[in-house]
Amino acid sequence: MRLWLFPVCSLCFAQHFTGFNPNSLDRSADPCNDFYQYACGAWMASNPIPPDRSGWGRFDELQEHNRVILHNILETAMSDKSGRSTVDREIGDYYAACMDEKSIDDRGLGAIKAELDRIDAMSNKGDLASLVASLYRIGSAPLFRFTSSQDAKDATHMIGDLDQGGLELPDRDYYLKTDDKSVELRKKYVEHVARLFELLGNSPGVAKNRADAVMNVETRLAQGSLDIVSRRDPQKLYHKLAIKELVSLAPAFDWPQFFSSIGSPAFDSLNVDVPAFIEAMNSVLDTTSLDDLKSYFTATLVTDISNDLPTRFQRENFDFFEKTLSGAKQMQARWKRCVDEVDRNLADALGQKFVEKTLGQAGQRRARQMVAAIEKAMQADINSIDWMSPETRQQALIKLHAVANKIGTKEHWIDYSSVTVSRTDALGNLERTNAFELHRQLAKIGKPVDKTDWGMSQPTVNAYYDPQENDINFPAGILQPPFWDNRLDDAVNYGAIGAVIGHELTHAFDDQGRQFDAQGNLRDWWTEQDAKAFNQRAQCLVKEYSSFDAVDDVKVNGELTLGENTADNGGLRLAYVALMDTLAGKNPPKRDGFTAQQRLFLGWAQIWCQNRTDESARVHAQVDPHSPGKDRVNGVVSNMPEFQQAFACRSGQIMVRYPACRVW
Repeated sequence: MRLWLFPVCSLCFAQHFTGFNPNSLDRSADPCNDFYQYACGAWMASNPIPPDRSGWGRFDELQEHNRVILHNILETAMSDKSGRSTVDREIGDYYAACMDEKSIDDRGLGAIKAELDRIDAMSNKGDLASLVASLYRIGSAPLFRFTSSQDAKDATHMIGDLDQGGLELPDRDYYLKTDDKSVELRKKYVEHVARLFELLGNSPGVAKNRADAVMNVETRLAQGSLDIVSRRDPQKLYHKLAIKELVSLAPAFDWPQFFSSIGSPAFDSLNVDVPAFIEAMNSVLDTTSLDDLKSYFTATLVTDISNDLPTRFQRENFDFFEKTLSGAKQMQARWKRCVDEVDRNLADALGQKFVEKTLGQAGQRRARQMVAAIEKAMQADINSIDWMSPETRQQALIKLHAVANKIGTKEHWIDYSSVTVSRTDALGNLERTNAFELHRQLAKIGKPVDKTDWGMSQPTVNAYYDPQENDINFPAGILQPPFWDNRLDDAVNYGAIGAVIGHELTHAFDDQGRQFDAQGNLRDWWTEQDAKAFNQRAQCLVKEYSSFDAVDDVKVNGELTLGENTADNGGLRLAYVALMDTLAGKNPPKRDGFTAQQRLFLGWAQIWCQNRTDESARVHAQVDPHSPGKDRVNGVVSNMPEFQQAFACRSGQIMVRYPACRVW
């Protein structure tokens, strides 16, 4: 379980790339009534959503800047000349094959004929386990998710982890909600799946029947899935079962055969996140015809690997998932999708090259100094809050002092030398790198936790806190403007990257992270009275954010976004305290007409400037644990007397919330 700063996605094209910019302000707006509009209004007006995107914000702007760097690296590496390094050959040949659309189109369905034939040849349900294992190895994941994870109650060791899955729509509620928009979207999804089957050579009538079968399987899997809000409680996702107990739970699937076929090390027990889902899956397998299951596996396979199938499959998946579901108007350029694919599947090979070009020692050093300042502020906060007992406070400080910091780059890079990368086999490269990563993850089962590993690639514009490892992780990709700019003053940097650091650190003490101790074990270290006091304060945030409009008639889900909202509020407060400590009572001269305190809040607000299509906003409101950018800004500053003092806001103005919410 990792708590991300921002939803992970493929990102878009930037016309320009800047850090904090006073020209982004809408000076006609009153900062005390809508600080987001004041800080971002001009930026939003001058940054319309690109046609290949469903949204565009400052994260996207930086990610596209990084993508251009990666593009240049790959264009150089793909030149098939003597003397290339091993890493250049790996990433260059992968990229060259991905970019060769003519060869991909010429091969047609021949590239997946073996996989399609294996599905069609399945003669009885006893073949299910070996079939699913073979699909896993090539990058498709039907029915469920299986990987390795830390044992939540023994954080020193890795175990097998079996979780719900098998759905192509973004969340289980897409299959279950009965409002008109949801019903219409399901209808369009079935039409999309039918078109996939037609592209595979089925007649329209047969394609429609097969699409209906796929929808039936996925709907029944959704009915057995745990809802997204409940999944935020780690206690509800820990059920350590012996293999024989799993077999009893779902006898229709040959689990020992699956674990053997997939190449997993031997083990006696594993975590089954949602036992009720596994029971539901068993019912699906038991009562669904073999032909309908074949349709489900076929549709899942074609969807999961569509980027390396002929163009007609790529376009069909774009038309539904990006255009209909999210509101994008055109497909991303091929080079962007190929850069992203190399970043996903040869992450450390490409990441090494990115770090060499972007990560400066001075910036990394200053970032570590800022982490220390934020941690000092967190310690002062824990020591000063009046609702926590001495017993719980002591444990909180122990946990804080145990937090590990991974800043800027990895200690050890993954070695891909055992993977065959071909300049002429795009789908084969995808399948072989997926098989490599699957084996790498499963090989961890039964071994001690490797705390040097990362959960994202180095060019990624994101950060995360891992409660089981009790560490914060900041890849090189985010240590750049607008989050970090060596040319700017401490105030802006504390408001941007400083608040992000505080955000991740606060995750250690949000409603999820607080359930893990200093070693990363799922253990209740709170007194009953302190836990009650925490929950009361957290409910204030739930109520506040649930009042915000996401789009049309859809509100922000305050329960789903509670952890991120807690981290936003705590993170900016910590950044403010750390900046005041750094300034040591001095008031620097105004810059761009703003005091240091005002620049901190502007630095925070401008990293969240964004535009989204209504379709995308609707999807995010349902599945994203992060609030929209406007609410991440206004929701936080309206709770801070420090903001109200900085901008001379008066009681009764919208950015002066009463009563204010505060957890940390």
